[in-house]
Amino acid sequence: MTKIFRAASLRRDGGEHSAHRGGTLARAGLGLAALGVVFGDIGTSPLYVVRAVFTVHGGAVPLTDASIYGVISLVVWMLLLIVSFKYVILVLRADNDGEGGIIALATLLRTLSGGRPRAAALFTVAGMFGAALFFGDAVITPAISVLSAIEGIRVALPTFPSTLIVPIALVILLTLGWMQRYGTGRVGAIFGPFMLLWFTGLALIALPHIAAHPEIIAALSPHQALIFVGGHPAIGFLAMGAVVLAVTGAEALYADIAHFGRRPISAVWFAVVLPALVCNYLGQGALLLEHPEAIADPFFHLVSSQWALVLMLLATGATVIASQSVIAGTYSIARQASRLGYLPHLRIRYTSASGAGQIYLPDITGLLVAAVAAVVVIFRDSARLSSAYGLAVSTDFLLTTAMLLALTVIGWHWRWWQSAALAVVLGVVEVPLFAANAAKLVTGGWLPLLIALILMVVMLTWRRGEAVVAATRARTEGTLAEFAAHLQKNPLRRVPGTVIYPHSLATTVPAALRATTELHRSMRDHVIILSIKTAPQAHIERAERITRTQVSPRVEGVVHLTMRYGFMDIRNIPADLEWAQREYGWGSWKLSEAQWVLSHLGVRARGKNDDAASGGADSGKSAGSGNGAGSGSAGDIPQLPRWQAWLFARIARHSASPAWVKSLPADRTVEISREVIV
Repeated sequence: MTKIFRAASLRRDGGEHSAHRGGTLARAGLGLAALGVVFGDIGTSPLYVVRAVFTVHGGAVPLTDASIYGVISLVVWMLLLIVSFKYVILVLRADNDGEGGIIALATLLRTLSGGRPRAAALFTVAGMFGAALFFGDAVITPAISVLSAIEGIRVALPTFPSTLIVPIALVILLTLGWMQRYGTGRVGAIFGPFMLLWFTGLALIALPHIAAHPEIIAALSPHQALIFVGGHPAIGFLAMGAVVLAVTGAEALYADIAHFGRRPISAVWFAVVLPALVCNYLGQGALLLEHPEAIADPFFHLVSSQWALVLMLLATGATVIASQSVIAGTYSIARQASRLGYLPHLRIRYTSASGAGQIYLPDITGLLVAAVAAVVVIFRDSARLSSAYGLAVSTDFLLTTAMLLALTVIGWHWRWWQSAALAVVLGVVEVPLFAANAAKLVTGGWLPLLIALILMVVMLTWRRGEAVVAATRARTEGTLAEFAAHLQKNPLRRVPGTVIYPHSLATTVPAALRATTELHRSMRDHVIILSIKTAPQAHIERAERITRTQVSPRVEGVVHLTMRYGFMDIRNIPADLEWAQREYGWGSWKLSEAQWVLSHLGVRARGKNDDAASGGADSGKSAGSGNGAGSGSAGDIPQLPRWQAWLFARIARHSASPAWVKSLPADRTVEISREVIV
């Protein structure tokens, strides 16, 4: 017995050791992939930050030894306070069931607000505005990163025609957009080793300059930043408007939790990214102490002229990856916004069988690439773009901080003085950052804000238009109770079989059900009205997704099911329904033969002849027919302003079918259409 027990123990220990080793390798691989997707934006900031501080404002920040120490100290402590402390240590813990990004945070707070409508509305609008700001920032980041890298060719090849820089940048950006179809997982696997080489190179090219001027290490002390800002407030204020460029990738860290997880992102930041960035900024400071003329492009002057071309090629590859990190974050936030009803349904392609976060959004990619290309053509220079960069980021920082503070109170239950201390620490840094970047409004800061405002109008229009459509449907489709009472008084001929009517509203009759019963004067033996809902949380366990209710008054064979999904869950409706049938013993449904009947709503903006009313019937008596006729509007239904109705109708035309529709059996699925006037 003893020998058997020992052998079993040895096998178990060996298995645990093997599992631990496999888990370590898996985490290392995930960290390497995260290096290739998450940190590209913040990892390429050394290309332009120091140059921007001393050149953007026409030399307003003097290139003196004291200023160099102060600026480098400011950059280092921005990385420590905003990225390390705020985002990596605090904000990454504020995930919504594994999902990150400002929308996920706003949704979590809305859930924690305890049903208080004003607080919920405030968090909803804050999340929408934060997402819109992220999109505005996502347009500028690829443009400034790629342009700044290619401009390094001026150092390597002074005779190179500057007119070719913009066309080269456009080719690179278009190629990057095309690569997205292969998914962030594959892209990360390719880019990860390259970014490891990049961050290693950032440190290595800086170390000789630090060794030549070790006094630059004094910039690691925060008192250098305090002396710089306190001694020359106006100059320090201008410098902070450019220093923010060093931390512009922080929001992408949070948005990409779903792709890689908090621990790999945190580990890679502290082990690889932060040390490399600090070394490089110190190296640029040391270089400028000895060669102030290198301010024209201090990053590329860290190496000799014969190596500048190699560095430029590496930098170009790294900036492509920087753009990738922003695109991955944009995908995550766009999908969250769509699932929560802030944007119309988007075409989503899952690029990995094992990772729900590995997605490709063709429409978002096309719009983003087109917008970035337009920005490159308009600004044509990274120095001009740096004047437009930072206002959206600093505004997003303040929004995230405000919601983080709310979370510490209502979610983490901190003592009031702890939340107040955090507010002071972050406010002292971020409020001046925002003020300094607000001064850029007239020099280009309007661009990301304009993009954000356009997206806010789109999101608010979509949300309000959906409410109008829901109100119209509630009136014209009638209630289930009325429909059931009508069937009790006027029984229909029953036909063998099962039919399922997916329906977004829980209390009204699916338009397709009313149309088919009126057309055929019959009904299947088993009728399932299926409401599919999105909950304000990222994931819902399968056992908690489905609830079954009997229609009242009772109609034999007619049941109502509600399926609730988290806003990041993959929705395979037939599979979940079959699982529920097996799990709960709902054995009378023939799901393998069931017919699925969808109700499609076309949206049309009202014209002059529709202002009084539009066709339809009252109280849900006749809400439509099989050929799609019929819709209604009435005085008690809210109306959109004419311009907003026009915009909503056009957005609705480009709305994709919900992603779960693809999970339905194509040979047993039909669709009945009708029109709604808004």
